[in-house]
Parts: sequence; C-alpha cells; structure tokens
Amino acid sequence: MKTEMAIADVKASDFDAVVIPGGSSPEGLRGSKPILDFVTEMNREGRTIAAICHGPQILISAGLLEGRTITSFTPLKDDMTNAGATFRDEEVVVDGNFVTSRTPKDEPAFVRELLKKL
Repeated sequence: MKTEMAIADVKASDFDAVVIPGGSSPEGLRGSKPILDFVTEMNREGRTIAAICHGPQILISAGLLEGRTITSFTPLKDDMTNAGATFRDEEVVVDGNFVTSRTPKDEPAFVRELLKKL
C-alpha cells in the first residue's frame, strides 16, 4: 500500500470519519502524538470515529473513553473499563460519534452502522 499523506499533514476538518483498524497496529500507533492529536480533534469536532478489535486502544491513549459505552476485542474489556468506558460484549456498539466492534466477524454490523453515520 502506498501512503498518500502523513498524519501530520492532515486536518480532522477534511474528513467525515476515521476508521481505526484492529490487529497489532493500534499498539504501535497509540504512542504517536500526531495520531492521538488527530483522533482527539476528530472527537472534538463530533466526527465519526469507528474502531474495531484492538482499535479502541488508541482511544484509551487519547483519553477519549471516560463515560463512553463501547466494545472491543473482548480480552481488552478490563483496559476499556479502566479507561472509564462501559464495556458491552456486542457485535457493534454506537455511542454518539463512536462506532465500535469486537472482531472481523462483526464487520457486517460495524460497516452497517458506520455507513449510517456517513
């Protein structure tokens, strides 16, 4: 895959949504200040933030889960609740501008709810 822009070169106001994938990438990306700043700006502007599997780890590091209701890869439940979220073990959870799902098997529900937001 060819990168078209660096995160430092984009503004939240240029996007309707951000999709944070799962797998191992969120663990590495959650330490990136530009990533956290971008997600924080997206949230501040009320833009859609969709995260699946391990994706909500970035939301933890950005400090965005306090008082939110979400789901994620189920073994991360304690991390989510320790960050102040209410965790639901459901295929998709929508809370305001957040759309979250647990695993790739939940993608049909995840995509359906994301498309509703767009």
